[in-house]
Amino acid sequence: MVLSAIFALIGFLPQDASSQNLHFSQFFHSPLTANPANTGFIPEADYRIGANYRSQWASIPVPYRTMGVWGDAQVLRERFETGWLGLGGVILRDVAGTGNLTSTKAYASAAYHQMLGITGLLSAGFSVGYVNKRVDVTRFTYDNQWNGKFFDRTILSGESFLNTSIGYIDLQAGLNYAWFPTDELSLMQVNRPRETFFSSNPNANTYLDSRYTVFADASVKLSDRWILSPGGYYQQQSGASELTAGLHLDHNLSGNGEHQFSLGLYYRNGDAFIPVVGYTWRNVRFMFSYDATVSSLGDYINRQGATEMALMQSGFYRTFTPGMRQSMCPKF
Repeated sequence: MVLSAIFALIGFLPQDASSQNLHFSQFFHSPLTANPANTGFIPEADYRIGANYRSQWASIPVPYRTMGVWGDAQVLRERFETGWLGLGGVILRDVAGTGNLTSTKAYASAAYHQMLGITGLLSAGFSVGYVNKRVDVTRFTYDNQWNGKFFDRTILSGESFLNTSIGYIDLQAGLNYAWFPTDELSLMQVNRPRETFFSSNPNANTYLDSRYTVFADASVKLSDRWILSPGGYYQQQSGASELTAGLHLDHNLSGNGEHQFSLGLYYRNGDAFIPVVGYTWRNVRFMFSYDATVSSLGDYINRQGATEMALMQSGFYRTFTPGMRQSMCPKF
C-alpha cells in the first residue's frame, strides 16, 4: 500500500481576473503542474511522459480548451547511493472566451530526491518558466457599438488597451517529504509577476494573487485483481475554492497486469460529478472523464460540462544497477 498527501501553495492570479484558472479534473494525471518537487518522483517507473486535453462548456459560443504535454525522468541514480535527480518539463496552452484569451506556459523543472531509510523520502524541486498571454481585442463588442439591431464594429469602443500580449518569467519551488504516506509543500510564482493588458502604472493592483492547494491520494492493492486509488484535491484563492474528491479502481484483466481496466467517480463540491473510465496496456494508460454539471450553472450551458482525456506512458531504462529500487507502488 502506498499513501501520499500534498500540501501546496500553488500560484497566483490577478485579483480582478474574470477568466478561470487552468486546471484538470484528472489532477492525478498532471503531476508537474501540482508541484515541481514531483519531477522524477515516479514510484512505479524510471520515466514517464503524458498529455492532457480538456474541452469545457461545449454549448457556449467559444468553449474553453486546455492542453498540456509533459515528461520527467530519474537521472544520475548511479551517482548517489540512496538518492537521485529528477529532470522534466511541461508545456501548457489554454484558449478561452470570445477574445480567444490564449495562455501559453513552458516550464523546465528539476528536483533532488533523497531516500531516508527504506520508507522515507525527502525531495526538493524548482522550475523556471515563461508565461505568455494574448487576447484578440478585435473580436470584442461593446455596449456603445449596439445600434439597436446589431453591434457595429466600425464604431470606436473607447476602450484603451496598453498591450494585447504580455509575458513574464515564472519561478516555482517545492518541497516534498514522503513516508508513504507523504507530505508535500510547494510555492509557485515566487517572483510574483504583474499581469494586465491595461494599466502600466506600477502601483496598480495587478499582481498575481496566492492560490493554496492541498492534494492527497492513496494506492491500495486489494488483491491480485484489484487496486483501489482514492484521492482528493482542494484549492483556495481570493475567496473562491474548489474541492474535488473520489476514487477509481484498476482491474487486472490479463492476470499478468498487461491489460487493466479503470473505472471511478469523483465529485467537485457544488459543481459536478466526474465519472472516469480508462484502459492500460502494458505501460501506456488512457483515461477519459466527463464533468456532469449539477450546479445552477448547468441552466446556462444546457447541462453540458467538460470532457477531458489524459494519456501517459511510463517505463524503465534498459539498463540499471542490480538491486536498484525499481518500484515503491503496488502493481499487478
